[in-house]
Amino acid sequence: MGQGDPDRRDQGGVIVRKAEGLSSPVMEALMRKCMVDADARPRWGSWAASIAVACAVGSCGSALAADKVPNFSPDSLTGWLKPPGDEFIQPDSGPGPVRSDPTHPYVPNSFPYVPRQAAAQETEMIADLTNPILQPWVVEAMRKSNAEVLAGKVGFTARSRCWPHGAPGFLLYPVHPIFFIQTPDKVVMSWGQDFQLRHVYLNVAHSSDPKPSWYGESVGHYENGDTLVVDTIGLNDRTYIDNYRTPHTTQLHVVERFRLLSDGQSMVVNVHVEDPGAFTMPWNAVQRYRIDHRAEEVPLHEMVCAENHEDYFHQGLAPVPQAEKPDF
Repeated sequence: MGQGDPDRRDQGGVIVRKAEGLSSPVMEALMRKCMVDADARPRWGSWAASIAVACAVGSCGSALAADKVPNFSPDSLTGWLKPPGDEFIQPDSGPGPVRSDPTHPYVPNSFPYVPRQAAAQETEMIADLTNPILQPWVVEAMRKSNAEVLAGKVGFTARSRCWPHGAPGFLLYPVHPIFFIQTPDKVVMSWGQDFQLRHVYLNVAHSSDPKPSWYGESVGHYENGDTLVVDTIGLNDRTYIDNYRTPHTTQLHVVERFRLLSDGQSMVVNVHVEDPGAFTMPWNAVQRYRIDHRAEEVPLHEMVCAENHEDYFHQGLAPVPQAEKPDF
């Protein structure tokens, strides 16, 4: 291995991959717990550098010394699964997220919360354009999208076409759990299906002018011994806010509060959204999670999203992402 190679061998001849941006004594210890025999080394995708420690996330949680730090990853078998449905939950009061048009109510697929054979057939998502948070240009864009879906086009969702969902859309990823990796200076969140990653840098300020990206620039801190606060700016405008295909601009600013509940089995996320380029006012939303210990889902393991996703029935599906050059 040449100079600058992200892999190195320890004295026992075992491959150790460094987690990019997560270098610390704690992370070094975790990396050694995730060592893989060179002869049985798995295939690494672009996500590997950040989740190589997934098998030892519980150890990292215990290494975070302060009792004021909530532990979202007590062991390698703890994922977090959201309820059925592809929409945000309304807040108790005040402006809230886009929901379905009352004349075309949305019915979610309740799998995996009920047996597959008992799950309802999910309906297409048609947005209610009367929500007062929407600026006129957003209403017109969504009106066009609604019409296309009503005419038979399959509505775009980031997960079905293997695209990043951005923020706050990350909170809408279904079926598979999200995982947390916590270090003293960084939190990484991963969704299992195609390893969408979010990086949250702790106890630092935002950059003065972050370059727009899929998940933006997220900084965070802990509060009250049970909450992770994540503040995100620098998002590009290539994602949708939700699965109703609500657009936004690069002025989008999202604050999420991930709070562990006292039962130890549940988590609630309160979301605050501002975008003066797309919305008439700030608004709030909610997402809920419960611990997911399903054997087929934990610990975090490799799943491939972008295989066999051709538009065989000519439904105008968005193409899956294509890399212009190899990751390594």
